[in-house]
Amino acid sequence: MASSLLKVAVPVRQGVPQSLWKLGRLNHVAIAVPDLEKATALYRDLLGAQVSATVPLPEHGVYTVFVELGNTKLELLHPLGEKSPIAGFLQKNKAGGMHHICIEVDDINAAITDLKEKKIRLLSPEPRIGAHGKPVMFLHPKDCDGVLVEIEQA
Repeated sequence: MASSLLKVAVPVRQGVPQSLWKLGRLNHVAIAVPDLEKATALYRDLLGAQVSATVPLPEHGVYTVFVELGNTKLELLHPLGEKSPIAGFLQKNKAGGMHHICIEVDDINAAITDLKEKKIRLLSPEPRIGAHGKPVMFLHPKDCDGVLVEIEQA
């Protein structure tokens, strides 16, 4: 009798169509900083990290510096221009802080289509070219457990 009650483990995703895109590695964690030179010096001079030159990205309203960490990067963000989204972030967070995470995807266009179908709000109508010269899209933090998520074409 006990053998008739034997249960078979069924994979949770059985019957769910396989996604046309996949998440990849964590590309970077972005930190908004009120003083870019001071933050760069912290990572370069005090912590011994390799850092990039400062790169202005006027289309995103930021200056960026990348800090190499071996398995990922930190992106230091500082406002560029009056309409910078980082300026608003720093008004609310005077000392700076974590701004977003960036995760690579193998097909950003398929990811965007799929995320729209799943009612994830996107912060721009189309992907834009990010700091690495690749298409990126930001996902609304209210749809991502309070985290601003950037997806980037791998």
